[in-house]
Amino acid sequence: MMRLRVLIPCVLLAFAFCSKKSNGGGSVISVQPPVDKNWKFEAAPAWSDEFDYTGLPNSSKWGYDLGGSGWGNNELQYYTDLIDNAKVENGMLTITARKQTMANRNYTSARLITKNKGDFLYGRIEVRAKLPAGRGTWPAIWMLPTDWAYGDWPKSGEIDIMEHVGYDPNNVLFSIHTQAYNHSIGTQKSGGMKIPTAITDFHNYRVDWTPYAVRGYFDDQLVFTFVNEGKGYASWPFDKRFHLLLNVAVGGNWGGAQGVDDTVFPASLVVDYVRFYKMIE
Repeated sequence: MMRLRVLIPCVLLAFAFCSKKSNGGGSVISVQPPVDKNWKFEAAPAWSDEFDYTGLPNSSKWGYDLGGSGWGNNELQYYTDLIDNAKVENGMLTITARKQTMANRNYTSARLITKNKGDFLYGRIEVRAKLPAGRGTWPAIWMLPTDWAYGDWPKSGEIDIMEHVGYDPNNVLFSIHTQAYNHSIGTQKSGGMKIPTAITDFHNYRVDWTPYAVRGYFDDQLVFTFVNEGKGYASWPFDKRFHLLLNVAVGGNWGGAQGVDDTVFPASLVVDYVRFYKMIE
């Protein structure tokens, strides 16, 4: 009888949090989706760069991805750590793609990363930026997993806070990629808005990331929501730490879909600030 008293509450507790669904000849346990607790975010940033200095990006906050491998998208640039491609002055970070030969590539640019210098699990990230102009440019403000806990892309996820291609200058996108939802199988999840001044003025690009959802905002206007379905990492790998990337690619599967206009270079992504705010538990 003592054993029954212990087991019955455990069984009831299990049914409170799990449900069984048929899966052919057997059954699987499906975790219920999380509840939206309407999480808030701290008022002051816990990690930021206001770019109030001059020279190379602050090495305590930024590293670099380097090379000219095509980066999985048939991109044409060689990423460097040179001040010609990434420099800070006048309160701004400028990432510049140039028509310049290096190694096996005819363009240079920079891809800055906060990996192991700024790694985040839930919270708000806001970047104020002005985008480059010209056919063939492909700037991005985005996030990748730091530890790739669920496997290689897209299993461990990707969050694209801002993506833009120069041949479609007024459209700015926010997207996520997971094993279940990605462009390679035609199930991608994206949102966005028309910003006619994206290449002439600064705008705010933001993600609010909680256990319940990834939400994207452009100039504080909600443009994208992706809700945690409670189906595991294949659809929601966003329960591990991610880091931020800033880059300007040249050409590639999307950026170069209508070719590259060499007359537009140098072309620059200009960033006013980057701010991360902790989620309040």
